[in-house]
Amino acid sequence: MAAESAHNGVPVGVIGLGMMGRPMAANLIQRGRTVHLTGRGRDRYGDLLAAGAEWHDTPRALAGAVKVVLLMLPDLPQVEELLAGPDGILAAQPADLLLIISSSSSPAGVVELGARLGETTAGAVRVVDAPVSGGVDGAEAGTLSIMVGGAERDVADASAVLTACGNPVHLGPLGSGQVAKACNQMIVASTVLALGEAAVLADRSGIDLAVLFRLLGGGYAGSRILDTRGERIVQEDYSPSGVAKYMVKDLDFATAVAEATQTHAVLLPAVRAAFEELTAQGHGDSDIAVTRRYISER
Repeated sequence: MAAESAHNGVPVGVIGLGMMGRPMAANLIQRGRTVHLTGRGRDRYGDLLAAGAEWHDTPRALAGAVKVVLLMLPDLPQVEELLAGPDGILAAQPADLLLIISSSSSPAGVVELGARLGETTAGAVRVVDAPVSGGVDGAEAGTLSIMVGGAERDVADASAVLTACGNPVHLGPLGSGQVAKACNQMIVASTVLALGEAAVLADRSGIDLAVLFRLLGGGYAGSRILDTRGERIVQEDYSPSGVAKYMVKDLDFATAVAEATQTHAVLLPAVRAAFEELTAQGHGDSDIAVTRRYISER
């Protein structure tokens, strides 16, 4: 609470205003934060600007106005792109800036980036990793599970911001959040793939899938994935909320962690191969619920 009180007035920049970043920014505004934005054009974000957000034409201009920047981007290459160049964040030469990297990224890559920025800015730019789980529904409700890695002071500052978006938990040094997200994605991918297979098997056996999923939800097969994707699978609604192709990179990161820790995984290689095949077959831009269609077409 002390950290939240101390940092409650600190302005926050948000970059990456997609399906997740946009509602996270809205929740920060609703919690009384001064939120600064930049992106592909201010006309895209009229709702956030009307709610009180401030617009900047470049990341450099944004970085000059805030002490904390929340980055909700696909991966580290997009982060690097925002940092570099004459209009990038580092061009603002911030004296004290905390970067919260909420993309799902390589743990080793985040550690390397944090060390490099600490060295090149003489400690002026600090980094925490804070990937999230809970999907668009969780982002809109402000109930995301937020996996945070970094130094104690940096995590305290980040958590004071992130509490508006969900439940931030400090799991260890920088990179720990990404390891946790890799574990999360292994479980999510395995579960939604199993649901897709079960759906095809049950449907081809003449079982009413909606009735089956309601029944399974009350037993050990019940899960958050069944709660949020079961109806989509039944209705074959694959409009994207959690895009399937991003699971490939997340499972690649999990594979790297398994190799680094000498963990001889059983499920991970199979699930990774399935999502690679699913994406290669043209289903990558669909929601992860598309596992039913993928299995049915094999």
